Amino acid sequence: MARDDLRAQGERDLAERLLKEPEVRQAIERIERSADDFNARRHLLGSAMRLAPEMAPDVDGMLQACRTTLGIELPLETYVYPSPDFNAAAVRPERGMMFVLVSSSLLEAFEPDELRFVLGHELGHQMFEHHRIPVGALLGGGSTVDVRLALPLFAWQRYAEISADRAGLVCAGGLDGAARALFKLASGLRGGRVRILIDKFLSQVGDLREEAAREAHTDAPMRRDWFASHPFSPLRLRAAELTVNSEIMRPGGTPRAALEAEIHELMTLMDPNYLQERSEVAEAMRRLLFSGSVLIATASGKVDEKALETLGKLLGPGAAPRTVDPAPVREHLPERIARANEVVPLLRRAQVIRDLCTVARADNHTSAAEMQVIYDLAKALGVDHSLVQCSVEAATDLD
Repeated sequence: MARDDLRAQGERDLAERLLKEPEVRQAIERIERSADDFNARRHLLGSAMRLAPEMAPDVDGMLQACRTTLGIELPLETYVYPSPDFNAAAVRPERGMMFVLVSSSLLEAFEPDELRFVLGHELGHQMFEHHRIPVGALLGGGSTVDVRLALPLFAWQRYAEISADRAGLVCAGGLDGAARALFKLASGLRGGRVRILIDKFLSQVGDLREEAAREAHTDAPMRRDWFASHPFSPLRLRAAELTVNSEIMRPGGTPRAALEAEIHELMTLMDPNYLQERSEVAEAMRRLLFSGSVLIATASGKVDEKALETLGKLLGPGAAPRTVDPAPVREHLPERIARANEVVPLLRRAQVIRDLCTVARADNHTSAAEMQVIYDLAKALGVDHSLVQCSVEAATDLD
C-alpha cells in the first residue's frame, strides 16, 4: 500500500509546513552531523534482547506480513526489553536498517491481531518517516524553539499517531484488534478478569464526546487530560473507527475528504485554534490573551520585551504594543473576562491560560508575579488551578 494512501491529511500538511521552517531544518542538520556520535544499534544490542526469527516465528511472520502490506523494504531488527508497562517504539533508522522496540509485558499479553496493530503502528512511523522531524530535539530540554512553531509541532506529533494507527489498522485487518490493543494500552489490563468488549469501549468514546461538549458550554471543572501532548486512547479509537468505515479500507466507504474533516474536528478538541479563527468567540479569546500578556509583561514593574515579542508571534505582526501602559488594560480587563465567560466555552478559556503560560516563559523563567497574574486570570475564568500547573509544565518543555 502506498504511503500517501494512509497518511492523515493533517499530518501531511503540518509536516510540509514544518520542514520548510529554518529552525526545523537547522535541527535536522545538527542531528545528521552528530549521527555518528550515537550508535543506536550498539545501544540496543547492549540494553535489550534482539528477537531473532527463530525465537518467535509467529512474531517474525507478523512483521514480515506487515512489511509486505505497507511496502517497506528496509531490513528490520526487533528488540524486547523488560518492563511491566505495555509499550513499543520505533527507533530512528540507522545505516539503512530499521529498529522496533517492544516491552516484554506487551509481547506476552497481546493477542496476535492486537500485536499486529502495535507492530504495524510502529512500522507506520518508519514508513511515514516521522523521524525526519526531530520533535524531541526541538521541544526537549535546552531547546529555545520559536513559540509560533511549538503548537504546530505538538499538533503534528498528535496527527503522526493517527497516521501510524492507520498503518496498524491495515496490518491488524480491521478494528477489533486495534480496539482491544488500545483498551489494553489505556487500562494496563490483560483481558483476563475484565472482559474486553469493543462496543462498550466505543460507547465510552461517545460518552466522552458528550462530556466534552457539555463541559465546553458550562462551568464544569476542566480536566488536564485535554492538554496531553498525544491523542488519548478514546480519540484514537474514534479516529480508527472512522478510518475502517472510510474508502481507505472499505470500497464505497466514507469519502476521503469527509474522513479527514471528521479527524480534524476530533483533533481540534485538543488544540482549538483561536489565533486565526474569525468568530465572536475567537475575538474574545484574543482580546483576553492580549490583556493577560500585557499584565504578564509588566508584572515585575518593568517591561518584559521577550513576553511582548512572544505575544506578537502568537497574534501576528503589529499585534504587540510599541509602548506599554498596564493601567488601561487593568481597567478594561473585568469586562473582557466577563465577555469571555459569557461567550467562550470553558475548554477554550483554558487554551488562553495555556498560551499565557507560554508568554510568561518567553525568557525561560516564570516569576512569582507573572504566575500570580495567570492564577488570578484562571480563577476569574473558572479554569482549574491544577490545569494552570499543567500548562506551566508544558510551557517549560519548550525551553
